Amino acid sequence: MKRIAIPLENGRLCSHFGHCEQFAIIDVENNTITGEELLTPPPHEPGLLPAWLAQKGVTDVIAGGMGQRALDLFAAQQIHVNVGAQPKNPADLVKEWINKTLQTGANVCDH
Repeated sequence: MKRIAIPLENGRLCSHFGHCEQFAIIDVENNTITGEELLTPPPHEPGLLPAWLAQKGVTDVIAGGMGQRALDLFAAQQIHVNVGAQPKNPADLVKEWINKTLQTGANVCDH
């Protein structure tokens, strides 16, 4: 099973990973979405979210932009990160991820 975390703002992917309102945590098994929950992250502190999401069992992240330190911390947790995704609703992003059609581009985080 895969657990995919998507940072949200107003129900859509948030372009700035560390300052999102919520995370959608979506479970995928046999290329099918089997569950979804919304979690409110702890107050923002640099470097906190990768360990927090790892504790939640997250295996993958879909994000708009993310700083290099966060990318390194996710790699240390063995969590795969897809950056440069477009601001869509989480279910659509995960369906694209499942179908290997997820459009990613430049990491829009500049720090």
